[in-house]
Amino acid sequence: QVQLVESGGGLVQPGGSLRLSCATSGFTFSDYDMDWYRQVLGKEREFVASITLEGRSTYYADSVKGRFTISRDNPKSTLYLQMNSLKPEDTAVYYCNRRNFPIPWGQGTQVTVSS
Repeated sequence: QVQLVESGGGLVQPGGSLRLSCATSGFTFSDYDMDWYRQVLGKEREFVASITLEGRSTYYADSVKGRFTISRDNPKSTLYLQMNSLKPEDTAVYYCNRRNFPIPWGQGTQVTVSS
């Protein structure tokens, strides 16, 4: 079964930190570049960060650059997103997926940044 399971979200105050995880199964994780996305209710899903097969290259949306770090653990088939200095505008549901040949979206994990 090809699956994506996001976790680690929650309620955090501005300036706080969260670490999101994306557990994958049903495919060879190390064969795919991976991305993080986020979506606000009623809005279009937007790109957040990307990482190549073995984590040698990363790319970030301007809105999160310098605050978020994407990483991966290929033996564990898991993708991560470390989020620091969180802002209210980071509030969204966060999703992971393969950059190319995407598979069905997981349920996502809710991140709420509020005082």
